[in-house]
Amino acid sequence: MDEKDIQILKSLEDLETTSTEAVSEATGIPLSTIHYRLNNLRDAGIITNDRLDLDLDEFGLGVTVLVQIFTKNDQSHAESGRVIADIEGVTKVFFTMGSTDFIALARLPGSDSVERLISEFEDLDQVDRTNSTFVIERELDSHYPLQQYSEETLMNDLIE
Repeated sequence: MDEKDIQILKSLEDLETTSTEAVSEATGIPLSTIHYRLNNLRDAGIITNDRLDLDLDEFGLGVTVLVQIFTKNDQSHAESGRVIADIEGVTKVFFTMGSTDFIALARLPGSDSVERLISEFEDLDQVDRTNSTFVIERELDSHYPLQQYSEETLMNDLIE
């Protein structure tokens, strides 16, 4: 990955688009170069999909719940993570250090779904207990993590 790759990726996220034409206009990088580099980034596994983002609130999944999950001592974290991730509505699962074993993020349609979610967690053989937090308002909920970095920082930290 080099400076041009970072410029392309940062522009894609800043513009919140998959339009290579828009990226070319914003960066001055020729369209053929952008296509070539995006294909190379896909081949390298840096780009994993062609994203069509949804506004989950508008879609109807406006309730966000963070769940701390404490597993039983004799459980494999890999297996526990898989069964936690299989629960409907869970969109992210993090294996963590400290007193909490996992943190799961779920996007749900309403409070009835929250009750179902927690019941499903507690029914798992791997789970000892949970601690749930309703998100009142999402101050930052970006699908575009590169927006939180300057291009300069990315280049300084990521280019060898």
